[in-house]
Amino acid sequence: MTAQLIDGKAISENLLATLKTRIAQRLSVGKRAPCLAVVLVGADPASSIYVSKKRQSCEVIGLHSLAYDLPADAALNTLLELIDTLNSDTNVDGILVQLPLPTHMDTTQVIERIDPHKDVDGFHPYNIGRLAQRMPLLRPCTPKGIMTMLTTTGLEIKGLNAVVVGASNIVGRPMALELLLAGCTTTVCHRMTRDLAAEVGRAELLVVAAGNPGLVKGEWIREGAIVVDVGINRLENGKICGDVDFEIARQRAAWITPVPGGVGPMTVATLMENTLEALEMHEAS
Repeated sequence: MTAQLIDGKAISENLLATLKTRIAQRLSVGKRAPCLAVVLVGADPASSIYVSKKRQSCEVIGLHSLAYDLPADAALNTLLELIDTLNSDTNVDGILVQLPLPTHMDTTQVIERIDPHKDVDGFHPYNIGRLAQRMPLLRPCTPKGIMTMLTTTGLEIKGLNAVVVGASNIVGRPMALELLLAGCTTTVCHRMTRDLAAEVGRAELLVVAAGNPGLVKGEWIREGAIVVDVGINRLENGKICGDVDFEIARQRAAWITPVPGGVGPMTVATLMENTLEALEMHEAS
């Protein structure tokens, strides 16, 4: 068995094309384009690349973006005051503060300062709580993007034994909530998990988001499983790889996401989708 690839790049391009059409339709009837404010604190190379990709995607689909670049030594209050200004600006529909923040800033305080209805990253406790209570509004981008990939590929996941490796607030925990909402029996593995290989081996649907290259060995994968690798790791030789041993895993799985070209593009496209939805929800309220 050789797994079929879940082509996140192609699926994301189709999603962006759909969003471009929806925005053009808005403009044709006299409505405005959505507006996303992107805040970058410092010059972390990886963060700068991610922000650049997000701003490029905005341009491609006709979504208006505002750039706010603060120095790494900016005071926390400076960032909070900027968020307050963006919260009160009726022409701003989405606010994204690129993580991670410098160590002197309280990430939780920053996330909670964003208006939940403009929280297009989906990290605010209000939005996570809505997802937990099966009433989602703005959903975290990576888990939502993964669900879009699975749906678009035509995979039926209701009733599957799903395992999430990694319990971060950004991916692992909201991913588990998404899978529960979709009708999976869901297990979350973390640093305290006693037998990771056994848990992975039970998974009919496996999502790995640990940020640890090659953590999940290919021989652990259950035959016929669906494998989603969220990890993006750069090795010393410059090669980019995921958290799953891809070459062996693809011989056992039925479906697998590549790295790169799998989950990453979906996260950016879903951010665009959330920004448009934030505007539409505001107009409907």
